[in-house]
Amino acid sequence: MTSRLAGPVAALIGLLTLPLATVAGQPNAAAALKHAAAVYAQVTTARGTFEQTMDNPLTGRSDTARGEFQQQRPSRLSIHFTAPSGDRIVADGKWVWVYLPSATPDQVVRMPVSDARSTPSGGAVSLDFISQFLTDPTTRFTISGAGADTLGGHRTTVAVLVPHDPADQISHAKLWIDDADGVVRQFEVTDPSSTVRRVRVMTEKFNVPVDQSAFTFTPPRGVKVVDQSTLVNGTG
Repeated sequence: MTSRLAGPVAALIGLLTLPLATVAGQPNAAAALKHAAAVYAQVTTARGTFEQTMDNPLTGRSDTARGEFQQQRPSRLSIHFTAPSGDRIVADGKWVWVYLPSATPDQVVRMPVSDARSTPSGGAVSLDFISQFLTDPTTRFTISGAGADTLGGHRTTVAVLVPHDPADQISHAKLWIDDADGVVRQFEVTDPSSTVRRVRVMTEKFNVPVDQSAFTFTPPRGVKVVDQSTLVNGTG
């Protein structure tokens, strides 16, 4: 999942007027996360647009992608890239399909939804940053703050999350949480190789109709389906 909030969510936020503890006049990270968790607990569907940047220090490359997404929690997601055009990621409730013809036009990677959920660093295949970072964050992460930032005119608190579990596949994550409404305006994941994926939600609407056909994927003719387990185990 995922960038900026276009659609107002006043009806939702109005029900969740949580008092935020402050440090030097700014909401602290733990309180901001609590606010965000309460907001997203009410979200069943979402759709919008995003911009993603990937910085890989091993290759020295920085790549930017843009696209549109639709989500129906807990396990359906459609990511349609407009740049690079034609790339798609679809979670249909059982499988996650990753088809990136801009890089590998002759194959599509498939994995069970359960595997994608257990891979928080899974790049674009991460299903639901809400579940990843906003479900019991105080028990799963060491939380600290990285100050305040302004994104698109929205004042945010930057929360840093370091997983307690040494087996976790991320080094740390950052969430830019809107001080006013608890919406996550941007998130960033750093993996153990120091590759950084930053997703900025450009527009987003909550609890709106979504297109059910977007959550289906049929591999194009002639494209090989590769199971993620074979890639991990080196048998494919």
